[in-house]
Amino acid sequence: MSQALSIGRFAPSPSGPLHFGSLLAAVASFLQAKHQGGKWLVRIEDIDPPREVAGASDTILQQLEHHGLLWDDTVIYQSNQLAHYFEILDHLKDQHLIYPCGCTRQRLNTLNGVYDAKCHTLNLSDENTSIRLSVNDSLKTIGLENDTVTFNDGIMGNYFQSLNQDAGDFVLRRRDGLISYQLAVVIDDHLQGITEIVRGADLLDSSPRQILLQQCLGYKTPYYAHIPLAVNNLGQKLSKQHHAKQLPKKNEQEQLWLALKWLQQKPPMELRKSPVEEVIKWGITHWDISKISGNTTEIIAPENLK
Repeated sequence: MSQALSIGRFAPSPSGPLHFGSLLAAVASFLQAKHQGGKWLVRIEDIDPPREVAGASDTILQQLEHHGLLWDDTVIYQSNQLAHYFEILDHLKDQHLIYPCGCTRQRLNTLNGVYDAKCHTLNLSDENTSIRLSVNDSLKTIGLENDTVTFNDGIMGNYFQSLNQDAGDFVLRRRDGLISYQLAVVIDDHLQGITEIVRGADLLDSSPRQILLQQCLGYKTPYYAHIPLAVNNLGQKLSKQHHAKQLPKKNEQEQLWLALKWLQQKPPMELRKSPVEEVIKWGITHWDISKISGNTTEIIAPENLK
């Protein structure tokens, strides 16, 4: 029997151009798929208009091309998927797995990120409320008595989380009507047939919630591997919020080499000035995800790319 095709993905939000931190996730997911002869897909997660920057989607795609990270199949835009998200939301409602929540931001801030199901039995209207997934109802539906989700991460190793103690009932549709990341990412990974998800360690604690949703919807759970975060000298994740630099143009081969080095692949020094295509070819041939240490969740980025 032939081995199933590996399908990986890179799913940036268009909140600005790629920086070194996002390049690491793109390179790692690309090489993980291509080393196995698989496909690599790109999805633009554009369902949060207040955070989006005009033109960022096109800029991101151009940056990927310039770094030799060429995707297979058509780029998916989440903003074109909204009807399907709401269809799945209706399905979860029919299963009695979701409920409206009218809690104020002020009250939520007192809960330290773990919702206490206060609105679960109040039968509130869907209007001017958020929609939450009931963890306990979901666990009953899929036949699990224990609320602890455990999985073996390809980099971080065995990871577990008590959904009630560490997450609580979580939002699938926001009060402003926007679909949450947790729901959209699960649906899209299923629709695109994603078998492997390689992404930043900041999303490690989202994985148990996504696995619960996958099980509620009858979806397969992909392989997960969470790479350490690139941080600045203050220990802050490279992000637009912390003023991470946009990847400089016309230096793509150097940035790829630095990404391979940061990902602990030990690229040869002479590769540093080679054409982008050669750096990518070397990376595909020599990629070994097991070289990435799971003993740390943060590593300082190269000085010129912070």
